[in-house]
Amino acid sequence: MKRQLIIIAALILPALVASAQKPDTASYMVRYKFSHLRDTANRATPYTENMVLFLGKNSSAYKSYDKQLEDALFKKQMQEQIANSPDGNVRINRHNTGSPIQYYQFPGEKKLYRKESLVINSYLIEDALPAIDWKISSDTASFGGMHCQKATAHFKGRDYTAWFCADMPFHAGPWKLNGLPGVILDAYDAKKEVAFKFDGIEKVAPPQLAPVASEPQVGDGHKMIMIGGDDSDTDPAIIELPSRAIKTTEKEFTKLQDAMRKDPDAFVQAMMASSGMNGPGNGPHPQIKIKIGPQPVNNNPIELPEKK
Repeated sequence: MKRQLIIIAALILPALVASAQKPDTASYMVRYKFSHLRDTANRATPYTENMVLFLGKNSSAYKSYDKQLEDALFKKQMQEQIANSPDGNVRINRHNTGSPIQYYQFPGEKKLYRKESLVINSYLIEDALPAIDWKISSDTASFGGMHCQKATAHFKGRDYTAWFCADMPFHAGPWKLNGLPGVILDAYDAKKEVAFKFDGIEKVAPPQLAPVASEPQVGDGHKMIMIGGDDSDTDPAIIELPSRAIKTTEKEFTKLQDAMRKDPDAFVQAMMASSGMNGPGNGPHPQIKIKIGPQPVNNNPIELPEKK
């Protein structure tokens, strides 16, 4: 067990915390009904999720609306458990109802960031913003009273149709879709196995000034880190990379995922140590157990290998 902890810690500690990038202010929020046929043997029940795209002048953020609601409920339940736990021990049995993955597009810098969460820590993976060879047609349609134009492209193994609104001064889209002269309000692949269905658009209220909240404490002086919730208290009107996310590479993140699946208990202990949750203090150290259930079937990933 000790050797396993050392190996995991070696993967965590050298990683750099995400550098602060100038925050952007979101003006609009686009809502999508996302669906993805993950299991081709069960076509009647594709995976579905409510997603949102925050649009700023220089960037955009795409994340799960379902998870935002679930995080708020989880935080409330966690605070109640801590208040009613005299020994500082907390048992987590969380039912995740939304994807923890978030995407941040920076068109001017041609960069794409993906935030992933593993138990306690969040990780930030930087990549180039994909260049998509769109073919814009003269076909038009209306979504929510907004005039849109049709575009098609082959991307990540699928043939996509996208409807974008050129009347809005933004160049963004859901997930990794980008590169059109406007906002992509609706998109789907040719087989309708992946779809980002437009579900509404609304203005975002201006940022609100609020006092900086202190870290919740567990026991006597032990810091509590919200699992995967490093941006749960941020103003949705502000688009910025998660300040507590650890910057890493795709290769290193894959190693962390493998280590978690191999020995979840050792992985959690290493995570807690790296986050300071087992730091100095006279009170009892919190004991957190994470149950990792079976992974859902996904024989049809959103990104398919290109046919040769």
